[in-house]
Amino acid sequence: MRVRVLYHDHCFDGAGAAALITRFLRAKFYPDAEFLYTGLAHRADQLFEDGLFDGDANVIVDFKYATHPNVTWWFDHHQSAFLSPEDAEHFRRDTTGRKLLDPSFRSCTKFIATVVKDRFGFEAPDLEELVTWADIVDGALYESAKAAVEMNAPAMKLTLVIEGTSGSEMVQKIIRMMQQRKLEEIIAEPEIEAEYERLHKTHLRNIDIIHRAGSCDRGVIYFDLAEYGIEGYNKFIPYYLFPDSAYTVSVSTSSFRTKVSVGSNPWVREPLRHNLATICERYGGGGHPKVGAISFPIGAVGEARRAAAEIREELKG
Repeated sequence: MRVRVLYHDHCFDGAGAAALITRFLRAKFYPDAEFLYTGLAHRADQLFEDGLFDGDANVIVDFKYATHPNVTWWFDHHQSAFLSPEDAEHFRRDTTGRKLLDPSFRSCTKFIATVVKDRFGFEAPDLEELVTWADIVDGALYESAKAAVEMNAPAMKLTLVIEGTSGSEMVQKIIRMMQQRKLEEIIAEPEIEAEYERLHKTHLRNIDIIHRAGSCDRGVIYFDLAEYGIEGYNKFIPYYLFPDSAYTVSVSTSSFRTKVSVGSNPWVREPLRHNLATICERYGGGGHPKVGAISFPIGAVGEARRAAAEIREELKG
């Protein structure tokens, strides 16, 4: 038997959710199955092709809902979980009890851990560290911007590798190791440690570039990375550089999209007034109330910059 696990790629919580759901399904449903992994990324033309669901059982974690009849399990915690109202209605009509959503959870990993314990009596005490760190990473529960940017803990070093490595091969190696090993053991693996050292040099360069490219006006940070070729960066760098900010808006490009990222400062002193997922949904994106993003087609930098400018003005107000 083959179980296909589709997860949010290049995301610590996505990897953690894939690892935890594998442990659960292997223990309770598919003990002799081969588990295969596919990383999913948000795109402007988000489609679920038939070929994605090639397992005898197919699982989606930490990603948008798919109406495909071959989807067996689905767990998500995003406000923007559906591509259309029709998809949301399809979910509401589901009677399997295996497709679950709860945006009140900070991480999908914690959501899965809670559901499988309450409904199926499954617990994995050895994965408690993974569950805890998924909540910290996805919920931005770091003690300070300095701690988030300096990344001294093993989980934070793994986050850099998961978010920054090219392709999905190393992420999937980490997912397999997460199922049985401590995070400090995983980051100490020579191949993963070497990737961390390489990416950490890029991380330091990104801090310098965002410092030079960024500005903060009325509590809103803005920077445009489209000309720098930076596909991803530590999302806490802006608050490390501009600690008195409330929000950040940025434009970046990658091999498969142009992206507008919208975030809020986890350490801001005053109450936040905007739901960022709702704002991003107006442009075809989504996310969580405190962090969101919009995917535009490759090359649509002008369109992304116009959206970013409009969002900046709204957040300033």
